[in-house]
Amino acid sequence: MPQVPFVDLTAQYETIKEEISASIQAVLSQCNFILGSHVEEFEKSFAAFAAVKHAVGVASGLDALRLGLMSLDIGSGDEVLLPANTFIATALAVSATGATPVLVDCDPGTYNIDVSLIERSITPRTRAIIPVHLAGQSADMDPILAIADKWGLYVIEDAAQAHGALYKGRPCGSVGHVGCFSFYPGKNLGAYGDGGMVVTNDAARAKRLRMLRNYGQEVKYEHLEKGLNSRLDTLQAAVLQAKLPHLGRWNQSRAAHAETYREELTGAGDLTFQQRVPYSNHVYHLFIVETESRDDLKRYLSERGVQVGIHYPVPIHLQKAYADLGYEMGSFPQSERLARRALSLPMYPEMQRDQILYTTGLIHQFFDTRAEEKTNGQPCAHAASERTR
Repeated sequence: MPQVPFVDLTAQYETIKEEISASIQAVLSQCNFILGSHVEEFEKSFAAFAAVKHAVGVASGLDALRLGLMSLDIGSGDEVLLPANTFIATALAVSATGATPVLVDCDPGTYNIDVSLIERSITPRTRAIIPVHLAGQSADMDPILAIADKWGLYVIEDAAQAHGALYKGRPCGSVGHVGCFSFYPGKNLGAYGDGGMVVTNDAARAKRLRMLRNYGQEVKYEHLEKGLNSRLDTLQAAVLQAKLPHLGRWNQSRAAHAETYREELTGAGDLTFQQRVPYSNHVYHLFIVETESRDDLKRYLSERGVQVGIHYPVPIHLQKAYADLGYEMGSFPQSERLARRALSLPMYPEMQRDQILYTTGLIHQFFDTRAEEKTNGQPCAHAASERTR
């Protein structure tokens, strides 16, 4: 049986292992493991990539968001708006500052924050909006910035899934007051461990971020603020520096795979795709489809060697950790719909066309079988097997 992994990090490593080995060896030779020259070099490279003046390496994507909020003096008593349809780290970063996350439902087509719902959630305590560029496609930033300007709010971009995505020609992360990236291994630009980056055009803010990530000190043992230990690891910076020149090519491959998926899956059952928008390219960190038969399809593919994912099976407002926010089932119907219907198909640059065709063939087979069973008046085999579990 063919095997199609959801992500294959080994396949990518095999294409660049000599560059990676040389970069790691350079760090080991210098033995400068904390905020060494490799971190500074990568920060400069990433700032150029993101078209910003300053980039500050931190320990994770969650810390990037947390430190970004801290650099704007957001904390206890404040509220921060963010999409209900996102990874919980976006909300956790807000909570970590002492502020309260306020959720906004997503647009049913793009899955990004529904701009038309933002203003109704603004209160006198609101200080910022965090749009998330979900799956690799930009949120609609101009109306978000207009709302922020109207109400005197900060905009912090969560670009954890959008390395290389553009909003009207501008790199995601460079459009708001602060941009935040994750380098988790499975990201479009992934480290070999955790890592993150905060980007900004404000020199004073960048200086403060560098202090906050390093125990709140500018000079060793002289602590000006209550900071964190959240520094981008030097070995990870060296890995990322080696990988960054390949990112454009990798994103092109992802986009090509997405086109193949769309071509091959058109007309498959009730399957629908994430809506593409004219103001952004798409770098396809995830390729998401929707179907009412999501759970059965997931099981069908998994049993035949195709690994898939669900982003996200339990929305933030229904997580036990956020029961204190007072939301309930039905509070965010579009996010709940996606939690029930969304399925992420295998997506990584090194995928082979045969792997995609095998996956899409199985999906057609799944829906054809269900249609035949329905036509013949037979109970769905997948549903029947579920009832006997």
